[in-house]
Amino acid sequence: MAKLSILKVKLDREVNGYVVADANTKEAVVIDPGLPVEKIAEQLKGLTLRYILATHCHPGHVAGKDALKEMAGGETGLHPADAKQFLRSADRYLLDGDELEFGEFKLTVLHTPGHTPGSICFMVGNHAFVGDTLLAGGIGKQTPETDLRRQMMSIGTKLMRLPLTTALYPGHGPATSLERELAQNPIFRGAPAPR
Repeated sequence: MAKLSILKVKLDREVNGYVVADANTKEAVVIDPGLPVEKIAEQLKGLTLRYILATHCHPGHVAGKDALKEMAGGETGLHPADAKQFLRSADRYLLDGDELEFGEFKLTVLHTPGHTPGSICFMVGNHAFVGDTLLAGGIGKQTPETDLRRQMMSIGTKLMRLPLTTALYPGHGPATSLERELAQNPIFRGAPAPR
């Protein structure tokens, strides 16, 4: 049976980077390759890096992608709207519904615009890597490119439709669950209960 390994790496700017690996095949994905890239590379020993993915293109979440690719290989990926907004390039541009395989696992892309135009979340089984779309107890801080209305729509149409038991791994702060956030996060006050 396939076993998923998830390791959080604390990076500069209080960013959470993640090394997600198939424990059997040793194939891995890095999510939000910030700096220092050496902290991420240390956690890749014994693993084959397939993909280097960014939930969005704010510097803290993507600054290490090219250096990490040089050090460890792997294909880089981000959403084309953020590539355009932040003048970033990638080996592949990820769209809603795209699937990437690593080991015996499949990662699915959810486009969740709002925090940035190209914000995306990644689903692996019942684990959602949500970047700054949703944090434990809040949402990512607003910047000039943030569209709060779109962000709330993305949360409502994409994240709130996931099973309540979905584990959430945000770009900052502690991991949480959808059930916990629906009960405690102030952004959900007055929201209808999920069906």
